[in-house]
Amino acid sequence: MSESHALAPAEQTLAERDTHLSEDAWALILEATPATTRRAYRDDWNRFTRWCATQERTPLPATAETLAQYATSLAMDGKAPATIGRAMAAIAKAHEAAGHPVDRRGAREVLRGYRKRYAKAGGKTKRAPALTLTALRAMVATLDPDTLVGVRDRAVIVLGFAMGARRSELAALDLTDLEPHAEGIQVTVRISKTDKDGAGRIVAVPYGSNLATCPVRAVEQWRTALAHHGRESGPLFLRIDRHGRLGHVATGKGSPDGRITGETVAAIIRRAAVAAGLDAASAFSGHSLRRGFATAAYAAPDADLVRIARHGGWKEGSAALFGYLEEVDRWRKNPAAGIGL
Repeated sequence: MSESHALAPAEQTLAERDTHLSEDAWALILEATPATTRRAYRDDWNRFTRWCATQERTPLPATAETLAQYATSLAMDGKAPATIGRAMAAIAKAHEAAGHPVDRRGAREVLRGYRKRYAKAGGKTKRAPALTLTALRAMVATLDPDTLVGVRDRAVIVLGFAMGARRSELAALDLTDLEPHAEGIQVTVRISKTDKDGAGRIVAVPYGSNLATCPVRAVEQWRTALAHHGRESGPLFLRIDRHGRLGHVATGKGSPDGRITGETVAAIIRRAAVAAGLDAASAFSGHSLRRGFATAAYAAPDADLVRIARHGGWKEGSAALFGYLEEVDRWRKNPAAGIGL
């Protein structure tokens, strides 16, 4: 699946025009899917089309048998069930955009059987470890407050944790999305994975009780550094190259405004975790902030599940959120603990 579509020329017949979309229409369709997901889907689609070429099968429209066979091929290659599921979603998205129906029933059955085999063989779904407050403090302590990188990374980590933010949400923030408040700052999240209509949400971030991990003070320090470098508008979090240059973008790489990416957020967290000597540090990622916030907020005495979900932008009844909270309830509300064993 390509971000650019070779469409028929404008001087087509009226009948032909009824079956084609303009470049503007394709662009809006593509923007309905988050950029990170779009890139992953594009890679999945390209792998599928290459496989179809070697197997002499038609990728678009693909038959149910082709999808089932491709899912089987990925399983035989030892791919994780989640990887296969995403590949099927990418193929379905390509068919939807092109106006073709797609039958994934056979592929779903293949995947269902493979999940059981994968589990029996000891395979586990990879999950980013939840970041605890103790780990957060240890990571922040490794950052040099006298360097641009240290100030930026502290702001990324503690703001991301306080918001329960996705890494893509952090990367997308602009300076104008932050509004001072007597109790802290209000952050407008304009684009979110689960906000399909772009309605946005406002996240209230209060002052912290610990100076080292206070998200409001960390962001204020970073904004002061940005202002010192003449940056008072545009992206909140910018790239910093190995020469210490702020917002510098190598030719042909990265966003031209110098904005960091979601991958940069993950790299910042992983680097700080390694520096702090945390167990399984290399497994930490951008999602560790989100999981860590959910479990820490739910473990608090006055936890409010509805408020936690709204704060972090989880859908009502989110299976992912309930999965995080189960980690807390597994011991706090263990049904075997009070039966007299």
